[in-house]
Amino acid sequence: MPSKKANFVYMQLTTYISDLLYRYECVIIPGFGAFLTRYKSAHIDNSTNTFNPPSKIVSFNKQLQANDGLFANYVASVEKCSYETALQKIRSFTSQISRELSEGKTISFKNIGEFSLNEEQSLQFEPLQQQNFSTSAFGLSSFVSPKITREFYKETVEALEEKAPIIFTPERKAAKSYLKYAAIAVIAMSAIGLGSLKLYESQVQKFNLAERQKANSLIENQIQEATFVIENPLPVLSLQLPKHTGMYHIVAGAYREEDNADKKVEQLRDKGFSPLKMEPTRYGLHQVLYASFEDRLEALNKLSEIKRTENADAWMLVQEIQ
Repeated sequence: MPSKKANFVYMQLTTYISDLLYRYECVIIPGFGAFLTRYKSAHIDNSTNTFNPPSKIVSFNKQLQANDGLFANYVASVEKCSYETALQKIRSFTSQISRELSEGKTISFKNIGEFSLNEEQSLQFEPLQQQNFSTSAFGLSSFVSPKITREFYKETVEALEEKAPIIFTPERKAAKSYLKYAAIAVIAMSAIGLGSLKLYESQVQKFNLAERQKANSLIENQIQEATFVIENPLPVLSLQLPKHTGMYHIVAGAYREEDNADKKVEQLRDKGFSPLKMEPTRYGLHQVLYASFEDRLEALNKLSEIKRTENADAWMLVQEIQ
């Protein structure tokens, strides 16, 4: 039976996962799987007449287990511990989950959902339907509104028309015919005035176009006659500087000795990378970066490529750098 301390760590880590789901679309738990969020627009449930606000729906993918550094870095920053200590806590966390699932228990992640194994021993995830991870919908809740029955009012109006039909007398019809001729006369006069206005506008546009063409022709002639001579032109200066911007950085290694970090930078530069040596961390480590990215998925793809072809121990750092 897990101790009280183990249960406390378990509850804390599930809370951290919930916090990250408000900010990111993918939160990977190393060695266990990834929580993914997907935006869903506001909609109406016609069966219950319920109006639902926009939301972020949570799903789970067991195939995404490679450590991208996001969860471990967040745990380390919140609990003010080293990155290695945070990884050890996550490993204990996933081991406890796997053990309890194999015993047939249902594992509940607070504010996220529940995990269990089916008869084929496959992992099943049931998200918590009431939870909404969309910050743009904060404070909005679902509500029920009765359906508007427009057909009822239509039938009532038709019944009133049958009881009190509208009858036009001959005098009214005669007056209506005079009004019709008067309206035709007004339309004819308006058409004549509109035609005159259109003719005037056309003449003005033709005049403006002719004057604009004259001005353009004069300017082109003056430009062709001008001669520009620059003595002793300055040489073209070409600078190629590595750019490391964004929150997602692929780390080649962290070194206690700065000389070792400098050697790693030279090695990566010889291989065609644009490495960057960061300022020492609060633990005195000098981290060397392969590259930095604005987009998280692009960074994950590059990390997989580097792990496969260059450095199996590379990992992702998620933070702002100066």
